Amino acid sequence: MSDAGKSVPDLLGDLVHQTSTLVRKEVQLARAELGEKVSVVGGAATSLGAGAGLLIGALFALTYALIALLVELFGLSETVSAFIVAALFGLVGFLVLRGGIAKLQSFNLTPDRTVAQLSRDAQVVKEQVR
Repeated sequence: MSDAGKSVPDLLGDLVHQTSTLVRKEVQLARAELGEKVSVVGGAATSLGAGAGLLIGALFALTYALIALLVELFGLSETVSAFIVAALFGLVGFLVLRGGIAKLQSFNLTPDRTVAQLSRDAQVVKEQVR
């Protein structure tokens, strides 16, 4: 049956049905898009955690070696050598963390495709209501 032969209540019922279907589809799209983004972040977090765990052991060995090197080469006490190495590692750690934070800030978790589609859908619904 064409829309010309339908009553106003039938047309409104169709509009409500189509709008609810549209909203359900948009929610499904948003879930899928957010799922993709969460899996990317999850994979990165796993790699970061594993790498950090392995680097901790290497960092302990390197710390000890650098302290011993400063004591041997410059005749510094172990305390002064440890302070110098700790300050150096602290500075490098700060710079690395700052870089990581900058990368996370640039990553957008907004479901851009869904937002754009919802905007288009809202326009279509407004036009149909007029």
